[in-house]
Amino acid sequence: MIDDVLGPDLDVLFCGINPGLMSEAKGRHFARPGNRFWPALHLSGFTPRRLTPDEQHLLPLYGLGITNIVARPSATAAELTPQELRDGAVRLAELVERTRPKALAVLGISAYRTGFARPKAVIGPQDDLVAGARVWALPNPSGLNAHWSLDGIAAQLAQLRSALDLPPRSGEETGGGE
Repeated sequence: MIDDVLGPDLDVLFCGINPGLMSEAKGRHFARPGNRFWPALHLSGFTPRRLTPDEQHLLPLYGLGITNIVARPSATAAELTPQELRDGAVRLAELVERTRPKALAVLGISAYRTGFARPKAVIGPQDDLVAGARVWALPNPSGLNAHWSLDGIAAQLAQLRSALDLPPRSGEETGGGE
């Protein structure tokens, strides 16, 4: 199981579908080299540089967190059952209730549709709130998702950042500090 990356006062809690086998082996979210989460996060302006999975602990410094709908690792998300996704959505709502992010960003439209019983949902902002948080359905950044390019995923993330009125992060973090 991969630990959630959480912090106080999150702007966005990103939610993957479930860990892939490589992510599980490394104990890091979105750890497969072909996954586009980390580059898209930077290109969208959420982080000042491209972070690596080994730097996931830095995300709360930018008001960001990561979790998964389902904790069970698999080679592909298609191995998950609809019931696992529904149960995961309940757990996710409880996590959002505890952590109170401004927005919940679900990275996978099919998983969102099944888990939250929203069969007609489309990519982008949703009408529903989850425990008071705005909800965005975003493309799955997996390299297996051939329907979306890196630029397209980054553009969707940038729309979320803009809608939350978060300034783009640019430049490197400074050394030292508090």
